[in-house]
Amino acid sequence: MQQTKILLDEKDLPDHWYNVVADMPNAPAPYLGPDGNPVPPEAMMQIFPEALVMQEVSAERWIPIPQEVREALTMWHPSPLVRAHRLEKELGTPAKIYFKNESISPAGSHKPNTAVAQAYYNKEAGIKRLTTETGAGQWGCSLALAGQMFGIDVRVFMVKVSYEQKPYRRSLMQTWGAEVFPSPTDMTEAGRTILAQHPDSQGSLGISISEAVEEAAGRDDTNYALGSVLNHVLLHQTIIGLEAKKQLEMVGDYPDMIFAPCGGGSNFGGIAFPFFADKAAGKKIDLVAVEPSSCPTLTKGVYAYDFGDTIGLTPLMKMFTLGHDFMPPGIHAGGLRYHGDSALVSQLYKEGLIDAVAVPQLETFEAGVQFARTEGIVPAPESCHAIAGAIREAKRCKETGEAKTLLFNLSGHGHFDMTSYERFIAGELSNFDYPEEAIKESLQHLPNVG
Repeated sequence: MQQTKILLDEKDLPDHWYNVVADMPNAPAPYLGPDGNPVPPEAMMQIFPEALVMQEVSAERWIPIPQEVREALTMWHPSPLVRAHRLEKELGTPAKIYFKNESISPAGSHKPNTAVAQAYYNKEAGIKRLTTETGAGQWGCSLALAGQMFGIDVRVFMVKVSYEQKPYRRSLMQTWGAEVFPSPTDMTEAGRTILAQHPDSQGSLGISISEAVEEAAGRDDTNYALGSVLNHVLLHQTIIGLEAKKQLEMVGDYPDMIFAPCGGGSNFGGIAFPFFADKAAGKKIDLVAVEPSSCPTLTKGVYAYDFGDTIGLTPLMKMFTLGHDFMPPGIHAGGLRYHGDSALVSQLYKEGLIDAVAVPQLETFEAGVQFARTEGIVPAPESCHAIAGAIREAKRCKETGEAKTLLFNLSGHGHFDMTSYERFIAGELSNFDYPEEAIKESLQHLPNVG
């Protein structure tokens, strides 16, 4: 029989996270305040524990994973690496296709990898309560789970369009004890400002971040937790790529190309960054971030300093952005509806060290259905982007005869997204046009710094 699952023992769970900053050819651009001056780490400690702030600014290659975090991670890690034999056969490709199955976590995605770490460090700092945002709900579910594991209350501002599209993710957060509110709300000044301007706003991750940051900054017992974008979040996710490297070594293989969905960047950074270390050392490998064509941050955005939220409460980050007040269309991959991208991912893309491609919504669902019908797993709409990228390349290999090894991150399952699949199968989904005029308008509001 052909080997399908490549499994690691729990003792092989990584004991350090990999920090890509150590292998970047240029130091990351600093975060700036509204005055254009670098933000000192102490300023970030108003809403983050010191340990996470130190990770945010660290240039150390390896950062130890606390034992309590490793014990929590063993609930679902090491996660399987799977050879997609049936998909390969369906495509008739000479390429080998592997996927890292992060959908097996209790929350159904890769997001708990950082949620448990953030909850642990906040508990150690004496924090009793966390606020956060969530798009598709996977991050909100993950932090709700982690809050239960470490005894911390959680309040989630969920993007309104996803709150309505994905009611069972909301229910899962509530089952794990979190409070969940459709954002924008009238509970914060940020939310009230947006509602005054746009009473029917569908919400966005930028708006939800504004609400969560505002509430965290207003209470001494409360900190803010972010599910993507920031350096320490991508750091925690590198257990995905570190495990995948070990698993591929077990079968004597190595990827020619890696594909991962990219909204804020944690999904992509988690699987790609450990392989970037090899690329920096001269190894040939292509790392491809796959984003929605209706929210094409890397492929259509500008590289500039911008706020991470809509209102302007966060530090300014040098990133590819569509403008902090850009309102993405209501695609079903809610986790990818973000105006900006990780500063680390953005800098690597700007320097030509990674690649990016934008894929329309219908192609991603076509890929998701094909994957489900061959490999049996219904993928999250976000994960469908990586699958679509891998299928494109596998088809190219069929035309050229190249026997490439392809790896993608199956970042989550789509069990709570069946309404989206139902609409796709019924022919009721659209691609959403690239909102060029809306992006042009939003980019006119970029901060005048940097």
